[in-house]
Amino acid sequence: MNGDFLALLPKPNFAQLGTTACPESPEFIQATTVFAFQCKDGAIIAGDHRATAGNLIFSDKTEKILELDAHSLMAIAGVPATAFEMARTLQTSFEFYRRSQLQSMSLKAKIRALSRLLRDNLPATLQGFGVVQPIFAGVEVDDPNAKPAIFFYDPLGAQFEAATYAGSGSIKSVLHFLERWGKPPPGEMSVDQAITLATRLLMTAAEFDAATGGVHPDRRLFATIKLLSREGVRSIPMEEQERCWKEASA
Repeated sequence: MNGDFLALLPKPNFAQLGTTACPESPEFIQATTVFAFQCKDGAIIAGDHRATAGNLIFSDKTEKILELDAHSLMAIAGVPATAFEMARTLQTSFEFYRRSQLQSMSLKAKIRALSRLLRDNLPATLQGFGVVQPIFAGVEVDDPNAKPAIFFYDPLGAQFEAATYAGSGSIKSVLHFLERWGKPPPGEMSVDQAITLATRLLMTAAEFDAATGGVHPDRRLFATIKLLSREGVRSIPMEEQERCWKEASA
C-alpha cells in the first residue's frame, strides 16, 4: 500500500458524453467571490454565501471555504457540485494517507492531488458543466518555520503560488492596490483588521456583482472567514466578525 487514495478511484468517463450542450439544458449553479491573503498571523481565506443559476439567486447560504484537513483549505469558485466532490475526495485522500503511512501528506503532495483532480475533470470542464477554479491554502506541518502558502489554479489543473494574495474577479485588483499602497498593507494587518477587510471586500464586490451576496453586517449576516496558521485552521465565528465590524465602524 503506497498511500495513494486517488489511484484506487475509477477513472472518470465524462468523455463518453456528447460535446454539444442541449439547448434546453438548465443553467448550472455557480459560486463566485472567494479570496485569500496573508496577514500578520497567517492567511485569511474568505468567501460570501451566494450561489447563482444564470440570473437567479439559488442560495445565500452556500459554504465556499472547505476544510480539507487540520492544515489545509480549499476555496471554491465555479460549480459547487463538482467542487464539493473534489473536496470530499481530497479529505478522504489526506486521511487515508495519514492512516496508512502514519504521517501527514506533504504540502507539495496535497497541491498535486488537487491539480490531478482538476486535470481528471477536464472533459467536464470542456463541456461547460463542471468548471472549478479553486484557491488552496496550506502549511507544511513538518517544517517548524513554514508559513501558510496560498495557491491558485486554472480549470485545467495548473497551479501557481501566490506571493501574498489570490482571489476571483475584481477582488484581485483591490488586494493588489492595498498591498502596494495600503496603510497598513494586508500582510501587516492584525487578525481583527484582516477580518474587517475581508468583510469590506465582499460587501464592495456585492455592489458591482449580482453573483456576490449574503454579507450584511447590519442584518447580522456575515461571511465565511477562516484563519490558517501554524496551529491549524480556525473558523472566525459571527460574534467575532460582528465585534471587529463594530470596532472598526466606531
